[in-house]
Amino acid sequence: MRYWLFKTEPDVFSIDHLEREKISFWEGVRNYQARNHLRDDVKKKDLILFYHSSTNPLGIAGIAEVVEERLPDPFQFDPKSKYFDPKSKKEDPRWFGVKIKLHKRFKNFVTLDQIRETEGLEDMIVIRKGGRLSIQPVQKSEFDIILKLGK
Repeated sequence: MRYWLFKTEPDVFSIDHLEREKISFWEGVRNYQARNHLRDDVKKKDLILFYHSSTNPLGIAGIAEVVEERLPDPFQFDPKSKYFDPKSKKEDPRWFGVKIKLHKRFKNFVTLDQIRETEGLEDMIVIRKGGRLSIQPVQKSEFDIILKLGK
């Protein structure tokens, strides 16, 4: 099992949306490094720190779980979608996503400031300068610390 941090803007898709939908397709990733994680590395049963970005405060609202892996993003084929990619072909998709479900809401929202101030989290990608990638690997030790902070 691997651990991840997925960033989302809560006004677009929040942990509340995920809870209502039960299972949701994580679509719209258009960064090649993040795509490569979704295509090659994120696997069924992996756990995800569900991070709210572009809000105040920034931070982690809970945990999601991957229920299906390596799925072509259907929006890449839809000319009406903002995620349409005319170079993508159904027989050779360029963009991928995963299906996720809510695993656990945190009782305590874990803020980015808390992450910055907590021993053992100083190497997390999310707090590094330039660490803007929407799909980021997380070490198990980091995941465990975040889990404790969220209880």
